Amino acid sequence: MSTRRLLADPRARRYLTAQTLSLVGDSAMWLACGIWVKELTGSDGAAGLTFLFFSLPALLAPVAGLLADRLPRRRLLLVANLAGVAILLPLLAVRGPGQVPLIYAVMLLYGGLHLVIEPAQSALLVSLLPGDLLAAANGLLRTVRESLRLLAPLAGAGLFALFGGAAVAVLDMATFVGAAALLWTLRGPDPTPDRPERTAGVLRHWLGEAGAGFRHLAGHPLLRRVALACTVLALVLGFAESTGYAVVDRGLHRAPEFLGVLQAAQGIGAVLGGLLSTVAIRRFGEIRVAAAAFLAWSAGAVLAAVPTLGVVLAGRVSSGLGLTVMAIALLTVLQRGAPDRLQGRVYTAFEVTTTVPQTASIGLGAYLIGVLDYRAVLLTEAAVVAVAALLLLRADRLPMPPASTPPASTVPGTTPPASTPPASTPPASTPPASTPPASTVPASTAPASTASASTPPGSTVPASVRASAGPGAAASGHDGGHDDRARAGARRPAGAAPPARP
Repeated sequence: MSTRRLLADPRARRYLTAQTLSLVGDSAMWLACGIWVKELTGSDGAAGLTFLFFSLPALLAPVAGLLADRLPRRRLLLVANLAGVAILLPLLAVRGPGQVPLIYAVMLLYGGLHLVIEPAQSALLVSLLPGDLLAAANGLLRTVRESLRLLAPLAGAGLFALFGGAAVAVLDMATFVGAAALLWTLRGPDPTPDRPERTAGVLRHWLGEAGAGFRHLAGHPLLRRVALACTVLALVLGFAESTGYAVVDRGLHRAPEFLGVLQAAQGIGAVLGGLLSTVAIRRFGEIRVAAAAFLAWSAGAVLAAVPTLGVVLAGRVSSGLGLTVMAIALLTVLQRGAPDRLQGRVYTAFEVTTTVPQTASIGLGAYLIGVLDYRAVLLTEAAVVAVAALLLLRADRLPMPPASTPPASTVPGTTPPASTPPASTPPASTPPASTPPASTVPASTAPASTASASTPPGSTVPASVRASAGPGAAASGHDGGHDDRARAGARRPAGAAPPARP
């Protein structure tokens, strides 16, 4: 029923179509560039550098989040998609090994572009849809994304084999143009997010603004517990990069190419997770569903230690399902707990908080797989993920922070926007005699904390701090395979009218 209502919304259809176009282009492009460099140089290391250059801009994630919180999101995305066309144009000039540095430069800019697009897409989604449709939107986007992960890289590799890398670049440019055109047709308000006034020096002000997302994560018990549990998970999540090869070689005694079969099984699980997540979150709440998803990943690691093909494939399906569901549920919590003016920075702060330990775990896993039995590494991974699940489950008793008044988001050297003071009641002597004093305050000026709230069944988050909230999570388009975020309710300043619906 929610999906039917979602697809009946013209703006939702345009947004979802734009996201699908973005995902098609991205999934084909990143793989084609690696193949392109490999073909030009014959070097595996040179091909691997393609992905290094794409990942380097992640160091500037807090700045990208700040940009998404300072500009109108729809217009920012429109300009960013058109900039993507300009970024890819130099690839049409690649003719031989001498232009490999040009491919690296394009991938560096491509990664930076995605860094800006991801948080802006997340914030735009929550302003387009009512809270009760966000879960359906994010589940659908994630399902599309995981399906394209199975198909688009093969299509991109086939297009490269037939027509060369320039043809894949043209395809990706076309998806950028298509996404920009669809964003242009989105009607409705596209306001600039509120911002605090600067009262300190320029450097101190902007440093404080860039770090506001981290302080918001650390300042609330629920978000702090979520970040802690995800950090513990990330400490071993990267082990999978090495254990997969060991399972195929030492456990199943197959050629390395057989890993593609296991990845396909994980993709099937991911698609199932996208389909099931909406119903699960609505019934049990985000925290419980995310903890169950952690345990599904843990179970997948245990099953991978059994050297039987059927068991290993079942484990891969479980891992894929768990990874997808945890992404949807956790990022829903993050965005529900962030005010509108911090959406981008909370998004990128969480990315940095989890990406750094996950990257370290890739190196640690590569070392451990060389000195320990692969089954010991898998069981260690399963145990640590189970601990993370228990940490997360304890957060189910904590209240969601009210997005309208986040105590930890105040930036040093700044003052809150002047447009969000609590409403005041006129003196009792001013209303007409026929009207009780309390009724003179218009409904649109009532404090946000008095708004009606909807609580998903089974959730323990108090309704009093969940105004206009509902379950959901988002997916990003031109994200290079990152996860997609949205929260379960658009955050508006007290007294703001809801966006007009077409």
